[in-house]
Amino acid sequence: MMKRILLSLLLLATVGAVKAQPVSTNSEKVKWFTDARFGMFIHWGLYSAAEGIWEGERLRNGNNYAEWIRYRNRIPQAEYVQLAKRFDWNKIDPEQWVVLAKKAGMKYILITAKHHDGIAIWNSKVSDNNLSKLSGTNRDVLKELAAACKKHGMKLGFYYSHWLDWEHPDGWDHNQEITGRITDEQYNKYWQGKVLPQLRELLTNYGDVAMIWFDMWVDYKTTIVKKEQLEQVIKLIHELQPACLINSRLGLPANTPGIDFETMGDNQLGAAYTSHPWETSGTIANSWGYNALENEYKSTSQLLQSLIGNVSLNGGFTLNIGPRADGAVPYEDQTRLNDIGTWLFKNGESVYGCTGLQLRPDQHDWGRITTKKLDNKQMVYLQVYNWPLDKLLRLTGILSKPEKAELITDAGRVALNFTQTGPYTHIQLPDAAGDHFVSVIALQYAEPVTLDEKAVAESTFGGLALTGNNASEKTAAYKKVPFDGLRPSHMIINSDGLLTWQVYVPAAGAYNADISYHNNSKSATLIKITAGDQTLSVSLKPTGKMVVEPHDSYTDEFVNDKVGAFNFPKEGFYKVTLKSDAKEQAELLLNRIWLSKK
Repeated sequence: MMKRILLSLLLLATVGAVKAQPVSTNSEKVKWFTDARFGMFIHWGLYSAAEGIWEGERLRNGNNYAEWIRYRNRIPQAEYVQLAKRFDWNKIDPEQWVVLAKKAGMKYILITAKHHDGIAIWNSKVSDNNLSKLSGTNRDVLKELAAACKKHGMKLGFYYSHWLDWEHPDGWDHNQEITGRITDEQYNKYWQGKVLPQLRELLTNYGDVAMIWFDMWVDYKTTIVKKEQLEQVIKLIHELQPACLINSRLGLPANTPGIDFETMGDNQLGAAYTSHPWETSGTIANSWGYNALENEYKSTSQLLQSLIGNVSLNGGFTLNIGPRADGAVPYEDQTRLNDIGTWLFKNGESVYGCTGLQLRPDQHDWGRITTKKLDNKQMVYLQVYNWPLDKLLRLTGILSKPEKAELITDAGRVALNFTQTGPYTHIQLPDAAGDHFVSVIALQYAEPVTLDEKAVAESTFGGLALTGNNASEKTAAYKKVPFDGLRPSHMIINSDGLLTWQVYVPAAGAYNADISYHNNSKSATLIKITAGDQTLSVSLKPTGKMVVEPHDSYTDEFVNDKVGAFNFPKEGFYKVTLKSDAKEQAELLLNRIWLSKK
């Protein structure tokens, strides 16, 4: 039987396909963060003046992370600090960063108060190795930034590198794995003498601090850091700024009390709905700090889709800029942020305060879905990345009928005609898309929507692709293999068992069934596909290799075969099953079954 779920936004924390062990947190404390969804990261420090180049040599790492240049290029400390002379304090204006963030529709700013190089960018009393003293200025960038954030209604947080410090004699750098590690006692001198005192400065001298963002991307148990030291940090933050958020890169598991939100890997976007607060920190190009040799920039569409995709999975997006030593933001960064800001000015209601629905996150090939409760109505926003050529948008999985459908355009909202049958909502579209980057269609429902999360989604132009990702049941431990750049995503079928899909047939009639597969055995493999009381049998011949590139690149060939046709007597839900006689020594690799109306 079809599983139907009454979904209210107040109950979204209980949705399926979520990660285990949610972060222990006060929902009111983090509400501003989960409502904001979009913020600015600023990587700015001594490394900004090197610009990814040292003595004519580029950064010694393919990831272009220019903020790592002192470590990667083995720069002596005495020479590295001379970079402070390159900062142009007549041009540096932190308020311009805040204005840029506000125009981009961002709700908070994070800045690297101290990165791994150990050089604080504020006038720290704990260490003379700070940007203010090294560059001979009385200015404190963080004070100016805090004042600008307060002026413009922007929340401010600080990045602080606690684990790594290449400046302090008792700090950690990765080369100690080879040269010999410092003792725990030495490291604790660094912790007590620099980490905690500098955090105290950040938490007491700059007004309200929205978050402290740490950067230990591995479990503390694999490092020199002790749990007791991390607990000291949590205690200090809670004492001085009780409302200040702490991210999971402190080094403790994400479900530890005191950790308020999870930070994914660098540029790692969400893959499944996650009930606890989380975010991705991402770059516009590759480097975080300014890199003069950077030339691989993400497009505005890519960045918007990263933001929207995360929101549809209950996450946020913190997008980085890397200003130069004179405070200037690269033109490529500015243009993309301005484009995003223009889009959010028009479509922001579909992002701010939104989350996602309990549907497969990638089931619609036209885009993603966000949702929220607004004025006692449930709003569902269809984020259309690809405007259908046949001017029909096919939505699968919502059994409720919307009260209205509207396209958000520059000129206002345009009412759209639609039909709703079973789990399908078909929306008639105008010729012109609502936006150059991502078009938004707002669906309004009188009540929380009823979902069918098992139904196979319709593809653009119609038709149903039955794959390992959208099978509702399987009776054997078949392995799913993702797309590897050459072979499509597929399911390895190597034993007896059944794969089952739930499909909705919108009209009675004949439907063709085709199959895409690779059979690496030496003999044909028999499969049976059943829908209702009808069964189609086909013998799948062995398949070989195909040439990817001439002479040296080959891969498994996945072929398409016609299986036959099903005659469905009426519209409605049907179970489709696949049974194979494939054995362990003769694997059948199933890409998809394709159902389409004759």
